[in-house]
Amino acid sequence: MSSEPPFVTVIMPVYNEEMFIRTALKSVLDQDYPADRVEVLVVDGGSHDRTPQIVQALAEDDSRVRLLHNPGRIQAQGLNIGLDAARGDVIVRMDGHTHIAVDYVSRCVHHLQATGADYVGGPLRFKGITPVGQAIASAFRSPFCVPSRYRVKHTPGYVDMVYLGAWPRDVFDRVGHFNPALAINEDYELSYRIRKAGGRVYLAPDIHSHYYGRQSLAALWRQFFRYGRWKLRMLAQHPASVRPRQLAAPAFVATLIGGALLAPVSRRIARLWGLALLSYAIANLAASIQRASRDGWRLLFRLPLVFACVHLAWGSGFLVEILARHNKQGAHHPERAVH
Repeated sequence: MSSEPPFVTVIMPVYNEEMFIRTALKSVLDQDYPADRVEVLVVDGGSHDRTPQIVQALAEDDSRVRLLHNPGRIQAQGLNIGLDAARGDVIVRMDGHTHIAVDYVSRCVHHLQATGADYVGGPLRFKGITPVGQAIASAFRSPFCVPSRYRVKHTPGYVDMVYLGAWPRDVFDRVGHFNPALAINEDYELSYRIRKAGGRVYLAPDIHSHYYGRQSLAALWRQFFRYGRWKLRMLAQHPASVRPRQLAAPAFVATLIGGALLAPVSRRIARLWGLALLSYAIANLAASIQRASRDGWRLLFRLPLVFACVHLAWGSGFLVEILARHNKQGAHHPERAVH
C-alpha cells in the first residue's frame, strides 16, 4: 500500500475576482501539504476584469495551476468542469473571496481519513474590511442572523453543512456532481444528497479560512434576496430537506406584510402585529448588544440594520420566488386563472 499522501485537486470557480484572486490563490500555493501532491484548477466564468490574466500569470510561475473556462458562468457548472478535469483522490473547494490557513489542505485530508466522513470542512469565518463589513462579520457570528451551525458553532461534530471543505473523489461517483440547475445552494444540495445516501458531513473547527464577503448593506441585501429565491428552488427539488429555521424569515416578512394590510380593519390583528414587531425589535436589539459587547460597541448602531437586512432580504426573496412559481403555474393553466 502506498505511503504517499493522497493527491489533491483544489477547484476554484471564480468570476470577476481581480481584487482578491491573487491573495486567495497564493494561500492555496503556500500550503504545507506536499507540493507535488496538489493541483489547482481555477475555473473562470467569463470574467470581465483582469482575473484570467492574473491567474494565467501565476500559472506560468507555478505549473500546479491551470486556468479552465466556464462558458455557463454558473458556479455549479464551474465546479463540475473542475471535477471532470481533476486528477485528485481528494477534491478541495476554494473560493475567490477566501484566504485559507497554511494547513487547510492537510487538515481536510486528516479529517477525511480520521472520521471516514464523506465531506469535511470548517466554520464560515467572515472578514470585514469596511465599517459596515465589520458589523456584518460580527452579525454572522450570531445564531440570530443565520442559525446554521457551520456559521456560529466552533465545536467538532456531524452537521448538515460546512463551509467549502473537501470530499473523497469517489463521493461524486456515488451521488453525482453538483446540480447545474442551481446558481446558489449547490453546496447545500450536494450535502443533502450525501446525507440522504447515508454519508456524513463533519465540521472541524481547526480547518481555518476567512471569507471576504459583502461590505455594504446594499450588497448584502442583493446577496440574501438572491439566496432566498434560490433556497426555495432548492427546497422545491428536495422538500424533505426543509428545516424550520429556513422558514423563519419568510414567515416574518409575510407577517409584516399581512399585518400592514389587515391592521387597519381589525384592532385585534393590529395588536398582534404590533406585538410581533415589538418582539422582533427586542430580539434584534438583544442580539446586537450581545455581539457588540464581544466585538466592540462601535458596531452597536449598525448591527440591528445588518440583522434586519439579512432577514428581510432572505424572506422577501423566498416569498417572491413562491409568487413567481405560482404565476408561472397559472400561465401554464390559463383555465384556472379565468376562474
